[in-house]
Amino acid sequence: MEEDIALGNIALDLIGHARFLLTYAGTAWGKTEDDLAYFRNEEEFRSARLVEQENGDFGYTIARQLLFSYYQYGLYTALLESQDETIAAIAAKAIKEVEYHVDHANQWILRLGQGTEESHRRITEGLMYMWPYLDELFEDLPLHEKLAAEGIAVLPSSLRAQFDERIAYVLDKAGLAIPDVKQARSGQRTGRFSEHRGFILAEMQSLARQHPGATW
Repeated sequence: MEEDIALGNIALDLIGHARFLLTYAGTAWGKTEDDLAYFRNEEEFRSARLVEQENGDFGYTIARQLLFSYYQYGLYTALLESQDETIAAIAAKAIKEVEYHVDHANQWILRLGQGTEESHRRITEGLMYMWPYLDELFEDLPLHEKLAAEGIAVLPSSLRAQFDERIAYVLDKAGLAIPDVKQARSGQRTGRFSEHRGFILAEMQSLARQHPGATW
């Protein structure tokens, strides 16, 4: 029960980050955060496939949380220096919460990796399953290059070395090896090759689409 609450609080933090970013993005098109969250079609989203993977086993959930939290920590740390004041302010608020997400993931990776034979097996399987989706997080796309040149964003590739160093350290402490698995084919954040996104969006958007214009 305690862990259900902890993961729920992390999810609420991430929803808060998304709301800030969607609200700001909507100002460019005269749209609200609800317009962008609930009334875009599947192919219009640009989420990374790592975050679309199913929860399944607890080991899978923690493996995904570990990788994504460390990625977010590096990203928001870099965005503190953004020339866009709004993005820098969002990063400053988000980084405080992501520090907790990293700590939570660290605690569990150590418990599972150093725990029983069964817990070690399950977190190892979780890492093996999630690892193929890492490269996509650090792929430089034309939009990244444009915004990085303007000092607004950062090149994802510039975050990789520090990410690898941090992940290698915590996995070593947990007695876990870096998975030797082939990376999944890149979808370049277009939704290609994503079998889970449509189901996630259908669940998230169903109520808003059944009652368009409703507020809550």
